Amino acid sequence: MTKNMAAVMYEVGDVRLEERPMPKPGPHEVLVQVTAVGVCGSDVHYYRHGRIGSFVVERPIILGHESAGVIVELGSEARKHRIGARVALEPGVPCGRCEVCRSGHYNLCPHVQFFATPPIDGAFTNFVTIHEDFAFALPNGMSDEAGGLLEPMSVGIWAAKKADIQCGQHVLITGAGPIGMVSMMAAFAFGATEVTMTDISEERLAFARKLGATHTINVASTPLLDEAIEVDAFIECSGNPSALQDGIRCIRPAGRAAVVGMGGGDEASVPLSLIQTREITLAGVFRYANTYPTAIELVSSGKVNLDALVTGRYSLAETDAVLRQFGKEPANVKPVILPQE
Repeated sequence: MTKNMAAVMYEVGDVRLEERPMPKPGPHEVLVQVTAVGVCGSDVHYYRHGRIGSFVVERPIILGHESAGVIVELGSEARKHRIGARVALEPGVPCGRCEVCRSGHYNLCPHVQFFATPPIDGAFTNFVTIHEDFAFALPNGMSDEAGGLLEPMSVGIWAAKKADIQCGQHVLITGAGPIGMVSMMAAFAFGATEVTMTDISEERLAFARKLGATHTINVASTPLLDEAIEVDAFIECSGNPSALQDGIRCIRPAGRAAVVGMGGGDEASVPLSLIQTREITLAGVFRYANTYPTAIELVSSGKVNLDALVTGRYSLAETDAVLRQFGKEPANVKPVILPQE
């Protein structure tokens, strides 16, 4: 393929398929022919609202950041990969020079260049370039779709680490969207023996049970606190302030909570007295750092099945329709765009 077609968002609710110039890799970059891109809730949020917090779409942008593909060209000084290698792309390339990068917290780099975060273009396109350090070789037998979904899986792994999940624990996860699902997968991989999942969609909860949730609660009809459960760790993935408050009240003394959901605005109240008297640790979660090798190992070892998340496959030309419909069909948990089809 010699053309570089892309699904370009011009404004809210307006994504058009058009040809873009072929990108050229810099000295330490690789050119990747994109084979699979997961559709994320953030893509849909930009499509519907044109912004997420302080990140505002001010010019045409290519969305999509959960991607995998094949290396077709190397930069002049790129040495880590060979042409033809199948790779997953970690979409955020930090500066590597600031204090947070040098301390190992590169996910918090203020200068990060992150796919599909304005003004950086993403991967709903045929070809992208990326620094060779952020392209990870995929083992034989791992699908391209699973390679793309290593990105949300990394969020789940980071949340499980922040929640300090240990063997034999009971974990509560609020929000049965894609990130809730991968957080559950990570929790089980880290040794949890019970995972309780909550949501307001029975279709999503049925999907969670299919993936292994040991208990589900439809909080549209049954308030979480009515269940009187006690858990060792809590991962909040819904963005709902009441889910955060109720979830914290379910944590046993000395337990931990990790907050992933970002839909509740800038401020939310929490039961501070309970956090203090139970010595509960409350941690924020923002993307991830150094998780791709772990994610690849979990998938290649069979401990995690990311292919089970895929609920629809679509061509690049169908991107606008997928973004328009995503979220309106609760059973369609993780659609994937296949740019080469």
